[in-house]
Amino acid sequence: MRSIDIHAHVTPQAFIQAMKEGREWHSLEPRPLDIEPELEWTPEQRIQDMNSLGVDVQVVSTGAQFYFYGREAQTIATMHRECNDEVRQMTLDYPERFRGFAQIPMQDVGLAIAELERSVNELGLIGAMIDDKVNGKTFDEPEFLPLWKAAEQLGAVIFIHQGGGTLVRPRTSDYHLPNSVGNLVDRAVTFASFVMGGVMDACPDLKVCLAHGGGYACYGVGRMDRSWDVGRLPQIPQPPSAYLSRFYYDCLTHSETALRMLIDLAGIDKVVFGTDWPFDMAIDWPVAWVLGLESLTQDEKEAILWKNMEKLLGVDG
Repeated sequence: MRSIDIHAHVTPQAFIQAMKEGREWHSLEPRPLDIEPELEWTPEQRIQDMNSLGVDVQVVSTGAQFYFYGREAQTIATMHRECNDEVRQMTLDYPERFRGFAQIPMQDVGLAIAELERSVNELGLIGAMIDDKVNGKTFDEPEFLPLWKAAEQLGAVIFIHQGGGTLVRPRTSDYHLPNSVGNLVDRAVTFASFVMGGVMDACPDLKVCLAHGGGYACYGVGRMDRSWDVGRLPQIPQPPSAYLSRFYYDCLTHSETALRMLIDLAGIDKVVFGTDWPFDMAIDWPVAWVLGLESLTQDEKEAILWKNMEKLLGVDG
């Protein structure tokens, strides 16, 4: 069974080498490496692991720890440029195994647009991975609209994946809740910001994929709809649930029941395969997990594992 993974991370080899040599890298001071061992692997080692998992293609994204939206924009733009060049090289060296997402300096919308355009038009990357927020700002802020318009025109996929602290962290750091709950809270807020802020109406062809199954968006959309019913959301012409099918979602719910709900509410054509490789919150044997789900038909499993991704990204290798 073919599979194409939209949610797989990479750490730049240039960063790893600089840290090991005790050199500064784009304003980052030398420090001991504290990353998953697999993130130091060469592409060849990564491919061996992909083979063991039954993953044919990874859409690789430079890890969220390299967003650095709070630092000086031009410095981070240069960092992101190097990250994106390295991802592109992976896609050139192994075109049948890798596609790539860019990093873009979201603290400066003009620089972000320029790097997205370069990454898509010159490097052949398929879009960008970004955080749920930029220095406390959500994506309904008017300053971001030119970026969404540019992404729409480019046909770029915007993959939303949290970085740093989530909304849960100010309340508690215990029990891994900033990750296990916080990631899902952030994703629901991002869904709501795009919808209620009018971005999806302004950009009808914008491709947004929400990591981790869209978080609590599907589960909580009924309450969002109630806000619309009682007149609290006059700025949008339809209830929020009508927008669920405007987004894409990876299948990383860790729950068959949750995945079934996501499929039924958003549509099977909007759910794609994602693993969160190589972090500990990934599913251990992700392809086998999808294939073993009793509530999914064979056609639905094939749609998730590869058919929807081929339609979304044009991945045919």
